[in-house]
Amino acid sequence: MPEDSPKKIRGFEVVSKYKDKGIKFPARKTGRSAGYDIEAAEDAVIPANGFANIPTGVKAYMQKDEYLGIHIRSGLSFKNGLSLVNDEGIIDSDYYNNPDNEGHIIIGFVNHGNNDVEIRKGDRIAQGIFKKYLVADGDDAGGERLGGIGSTGK
Repeated sequence: MPEDSPKKIRGFEVVSKYKDKGIKFPARKTGRSAGYDIEAAEDAVIPANGFANIPTGVKAYMQKDEYLGIHIRSGLSFKNGLSLVNDEGIIDSDYYNNPDNEGHIIIGFVNHGNNDVEIRKGDRIAQGIFKKYLVADGDDAGGERLGGIGSTGK
């Protein structure tokens, strides 16, 4: 959805750093796909028995009671022995446009194998699934996000 649209519900935008760099919006490949395939924004190498953070060039906006779950694509995982650093990445609704990194979705991968894994710009590396969530009775969390990755504390 373009940034000048009157009402945003949920979707993706390109972060400023990657404007005019040929970034594609995440997309579902079939009518029954739950996940939006997310591509790498640049070439990267995930070293053998190591990890790497791969930029996507996109950010996600959604309703306040939703989050975007990030999951590794099964083919990438099975064929290369990769997993996500944090099992399921959780992109909170208030991560969008945060002052540290504009809400840029960066995906951390672990390589469990003995060979480096090369990722090319445009490779589909993950899937994002929009999900609703519930909160406990009496939950009065009202703080405001002031930064990007890891900004809500330890």
